[in-house]
Amino acid sequence: MRQRMVCKIAIDITMTLLLLFLMGYQIWGDFAHEWAGAGMLVFFLFHNLMNRKWYAAMFSGTYTTKRIIRLIVNLLLIADMIFLMTSGMIMSNHVFTFLDFRGHMGAARMIHIIASHWGFILMAVHIGMHWSMATGAARKKGLKLSGGETSGVVIRITATLAAVYGICAFCKRDMLTYMTGRAHFVYFDFSEPGIFYYADIVAIMTACIYFIYYAFKRLN
Repeated sequence: MRQRMVCKIAIDITMTLLLLFLMGYQIWGDFAHEWAGAGMLVFFLFHNLMNRKWYAAMFSGTYTTKRIIRLIVNLLLIADMIFLMTSGMIMSNHVFTFLDFRGHMGAARMIHIIASHWGFILMAVHIGMHWSMATGAARKKGLKLSGGETSGVVIRITATLAAVYGICAFCKRDMLTYMTGRAHFVYFDFSEPGIFYYADIVAIMTACIYFIYYAFKRLN
């Protein structure tokens, strides 16, 4: 596998792990959350640098349904990250205090709440859109994603159950309330074990990847 591809995969995996870490603010605290957010900013810039050819090719070639959807999701994700990072810098108590922002904390908090939840879903959708490419590349390199037909069925059933649970977790966690700006603060249950919280968050991400992956398989 080429060094450039290895680097791109490492960046994508790191960004996914950082995303999950950032969603657990109540578990890790403000200081760790800010530094992880700063790390996400750095890796986001590297991700876009490594994929700069995508920008160069935006105005060339034929736009299929898949390509149009990818373009819309990618542009929304870029815009969301700009809002998310800017609002995070304004509210910063540790990493970006040297910027000395004043005022607009209420607006920044609201934008951060909305952008963080939309960003989580959009990144999961982004992963789902590229899931077939990732599995295809793995097959080309001779990596077996399952041990046979039986284990393949087990994996698909497990993924389906996780996706269904993810829909329930999406509702339980009131994700839509935060995504639509109907809450001025995020409710955190600090007494909840982290493993239960992350089980829900990973399930929500799995649901997005699952449904987008199978929806994309039906598109041209």
